[in-house]
Amino acid sequence: MPHPMSPLAVRAYTATSALGHGLAAHAEALALSRGGLRPNDISSAPLDCWIGRVDGVEQVALPGPLAEWDCRNNRLAWLALRQDGFMDAVRDARARYGASRVAVLLGTSTASIGATEEGYRRLDHGRMPADLHRPVLHTPHSLAGFVATVFDLEGPCLTVATACSSSAKVFANAERMIRLGLVDAAIVGGTDTLCDSVLFGFNSLELVSPSPCRPFDAERDGISIGEAAGFALIERPQEDDDAPLFIGYGEASDAHHMSTPHPEGLGAELALRDTLDRAGIEAIDVDYINLHGTASQKNDEVEAALVTRFFPDTTRASSTKGFTGHTLGAAGILEAVMTLLAMRDGVVPANLGGTTPDPHCGAQMAWHAERADIRIALSNSFGFGGNNACLAFSRQGGAA
Repeated sequence: MPHPMSPLAVRAYTATSALGHGLAAHAEALALSRGGLRPNDISSAPLDCWIGRVDGVEQVALPGPLAEWDCRNNRLAWLALRQDGFMDAVRDARARYGASRVAVLLGTSTASIGATEEGYRRLDHGRMPADLHRPVLHTPHSLAGFVATVFDLEGPCLTVATACSSSAKVFANAERMIRLGLVDAAIVGGTDTLCDSVLFGFNSLELVSPSPCRPFDAERDGISIGEAAGFALIERPQEDDDAPLFIGYGEASDAHHMSTPHPEGLGAELALRDTLDRAGIEAIDVDYINLHGTASQKNDEVEAALVTRFFPDTTRASSTKGFTGHTLGAAGILEAVMTLLAMRDGVVPANLGGTTPDPHCGAQMAWHAERADIRIALSNSFGFGGNNACLAFSRQGGAA
């Protein structure tokens, strides 16, 4: 059993997705149950599906000193970093703690592979074209290197690439580094962007739906893929702090199959149990769960059964992938941000897209948006290969 963890403050957070740029756009979409999926308009060849595309990425221009990092993925990250006072919060932490005491811990799945795809399409006598002959781009570490450069940080800089749990697992890395005294604060989060490798890769696995995804619906037929960027600044709470708290996490790998979860959800349940133990809470204390809920057949079946057998009927649960699509390596941070917004605003997001409940779903499922006093919430992220992560947050202060 893991030792209980000391809560950490989520000093600042932000996200950009198909729902819009920043917290206000996401809060409005969740309150109105307004999704952001659209017919695919980004792949280099036709593919009949729906996507969660972020508007405005193509028009972003990185400033001169950051030009070598220019690609769609880092442009999307740049959009998110400049929202909701996030840059000011990081700069304040850097001033208080020092450049070597703030970590950059980011998750991604495809990173800048879109730029690599473009380079291979335009090979010049077998070489990368001159404008893409930038080694910092063609690596999974491009995102973290870019963010560390933006803030001129000198502390630990780590990339986590565990598929769909990537930007959830970085919260666990942050807790360990802060607890061990390696750093005083950490930028956590992640970014993934749409590209051919993602769209056609998932389509080759027969996982992509030709229609908007329908998480936990009995007639669901696959996922919708999206893109997103999100970040949070984690540090120890201060006196009279009113910031939301990161109170627990669990990680597990069930190693059952390359892409299919264990049929009984053993790894997911282990991650969940560890989260509750670290947070010092029980299932009955959880007010809301942001489910992984991809709208794939096995994932939803296993997760629905786990929630039904583990939590009381009073716990509310929903997947927000019907709003944004599955944002892969950015899903953990995007859904953590949505969970924090649900707590802040007292809104349980609808399980958008689902109308006919899967037989494994219990009374916990919120098919429509609800008002609720959410004091403790979980966010699930279950990736390929059984890379499972669960995060727990709590809200300080009075009722919503």
